[in-house]
Amino acid sequence: MNNTTIEKLKEGNETLLHQLKLIEGKFTKREALNILNSVVDVKINFHKLQRLSRIEGNVQDTCVFDNSRIKELISDKSNAKEFLNSLELGGRALKITSTIHISIED
Repeated sequence: MNNTTIEKLKEGNETLLHQLKLIEGKFTKREALNILNSVVDVKINFHKLQRLSRIEGNVQDTCVFDNSRIKELISDKSNAKEFLNSLELGGRALKITSTIHISIED
């Protein structure tokens, strides 16, 4: 399976778009829960580390943050877990696909 797709737009040889197939496959409910939990947890931890790095070494910082993205991810994780747990699969698999799109923005 090819994990990447590179599209070159008409601006010389500069790569303007890159796609990475992060998740693609069929999974049991348990596997799907594990994958989604792991991916969302990494993103939550990324935001927490970003927040920490902004104040590190600055004793004057008031430690006021916009936690909206972290709260949104925690809520989305809970909603996804609730949704997956409510499914009756009857031996069928769940198909999950996730692609990361990277482009240059002016």
